[in-house]
Amino acid sequence: MCASGDTIRNIMLAAHRQGMTNGDYAFFNIELFNSSSYGNGSWRRGDKHDLEAKKAYSYLQTVTLLRTVKPEFEKFSLEVKSSVQKQGLHEDDYANMFVEGFHDAILLYALALQEVLKFGFSKKDGEKIVQQTRNRTYEGIAGQVSIDANGDRYGDFSVIGMTDPETGTQEVIGDYYGKQGRFEIRSNVKYPWNHGRLRLDESRVSEHTNNTPCKSCGLGESAVTGIVVGALLGAGLLMAFYFFRKKYRITIERRTRQEDCNMGKHRQLREDSIRSHFSAA
Repeated sequence: MCASGDTIRNIMLAAHRQGMTNGDYAFFNIELFNSSSYGNGSWRRGDKHDLEAKKAYSYLQTVTLLRTVKPEFEKFSLEVKSSVQKQGLHEDDYANMFVEGFHDAILLYALALQEVLKFGFSKKDGEKIVQQTRNRTYEGIAGQVSIDANGDRYGDFSVIGMTDPETGTQEVIGDYYGKQGRFEIRSNVKYPWNHGRLRLDESRVSEHTNNTPCKSCGLGESAVTGIVVGALLGAGLLMAFYFFRKKYRITIERRTRQEDCNMGKHRQLREDSIRSHFSAA
């Protein structure tokens, strides 16, 4: 799912009321803003549905941008907050992904410009500066930032899950590092699926492993294959019939026009012949 925090909460409440939060399903939400303006992924709203929402969210995993624990980021957040408040602005979140992204982008530009100047070029050599921004890794305000050969940033993400169903505590349970293509479970938290809340139906696994039909799984593989092949053959026959009909119709029309033309010529010849006989008489 990918929607606002309130929409996700409504979906999870509906799923809970339909009995879909009993261990047979897992839900994943994408929340890439790291900002309370878009919803912080919490189930708590202070209304009468909080208890239901807490139970429902125990089966929800939220994929978000990498959540950093660097002290530098905390300091940066406080500085941004202080600067914004001096301007007379009061928001719920100050150091969101946009502010963080601008910070790291300016830092990348400064590093690239420094190297370009060191090689004897100037700040007007934009192409050289762009080249220096690619294929590099540097330390951003929230962690390492890696840029690939196309100038795109590798995505680093975190997965948030409910680690304590009783209190409804949600924590980062794992992190994905885009450059290495590696997913790591954090060692200091309890992995939510270890509590037995998500159950694996062993009977279905064994049935599929033994290649025996699964009565509870609907159509078997052979039935699905037959449907697909039948659909392809049916489509082929329809196309063949369409083109045959089209070609046959064109042939008939050509013959009809040719016959009409021949009849016209024959009629004209007969009229000319009769007219010549009358003239001779």
